[in-house]
Amino acid sequence: MMTPSRNAVLILVLALTLGAPGGRLLAAELIPMSPAQRQAMGIQTAPVARVEASWSVPYPAQVEVPTTQLRVVSTPLGGLLETLLVAEGDTVKQGQPLASVLSPELLDLQRQYLEALSRLDLARADWERDRQLLEEGIIAERRYQTSHAHYVQVNTAVEQARQTLQLAGMSDAELKRLAEARRLSGTLRVRSPMDGVVLERLATPGQRLNALDPLYKIGQLKPLWLEIHAPLEQLPAIAPGSPVRVLEPAVTGRVITIGRTVHGADQGVLVRAEVREGAERLRPGQFVEAELASQRGAHNYRIPLGALVRHAGKTWVFVARDDGFLVLPVRIQAEESDAVVVTADLQADDEVVMRGTAALKAAWLEGND
Repeated sequence: MMTPSRNAVLILVLALTLGAPGGRLLAAELIPMSPAQRQAMGIQTAPVARVEASWSVPYPAQVEVPTTQLRVVSTPLGGLLETLLVAEGDTVKQGQPLASVLSPELLDLQRQYLEALSRLDLARADWERDRQLLEEGIIAERRYQTSHAHYVQVNTAVEQARQTLQLAGMSDAELKRLAEARRLSGTLRVRSPMDGVVLERLATPGQRLNALDPLYKIGQLKPLWLEIHAPLEQLPAIAPGSPVRVLEPAVTGRVITIGRTVHGADQGVLVRAEVREGAERLRPGQFVEAELASQRGAHNYRIPLGALVRHAGKTWVFVARDDGFLVLPVRIQAEESDAVVVTADLQADDEVVMRGTAALKAAWLEGND
């Protein structure tokens, strides 16, 4: 004859105790149990933790440079790329030379600028002479007005030529030297438009370039973006400002944008987060795994995974009381690596059964038969 196991005997005794006439147990009713019975069944409990936010499972994310922090540096004029002065990964300052281009177009623009300066000198001399003659009553006012209008016109042409050379990359100091020395140079210096890091080289020395051909891509690497593909069902629990974290490398950020388009490949929605602190530990183009913080309500708690009991299509927990255990229904809100976040009518100082749930569930169901 087979001898019943110790746990089976304990469950049977507990069921007989709890299943007395008129003692059918329903959800949210108490299962009476003494301390000795708890010890005999090997029941262990764990405290619940109030949850303001819970972390999702990791989702794939890619590190991107914000669009406002990216610049593609192009040659403003056509010519022959003579030298590249920086390489990928180099840190550059605003105004720092990045490349030199031999450009016949630059020679032509400088010639036009110097010619305009010469015409301006003549126009200024004519205007000043006519002003003096007008004051002496030698010429009519109309002649003075004509010379003044010509001076304004030529001055505008000089300013236009100056700005064209500035757009071509010449600095104020170089323009000043050109006007004083009247010496042309066909070497164009392409300069960095901002402080940043060279992300990509887009041209090769010796290459024939057209105007606006790209040379480098430069970016500022703080802050950075995380572009996360999150499932649709995750969206109601997040909002702009929700925390985001990457475990490797360890960085945190905040959601700034939630997309409106569902991507066909994975049916995910783009969630963009901004990372400021720790951005130097990320690299543009890098793939990482990011977790989203789900904002929760006032009755959400984190409990161990082993505390959940499934029955009749619902989920339950056994909540410790002085004289037994309360059977309480819960609704799962989020699953984490070693815990689960549930909505339930719990209190901050409650403890739930995490070991011995199988025996307690068997006694509970036996008592309801």
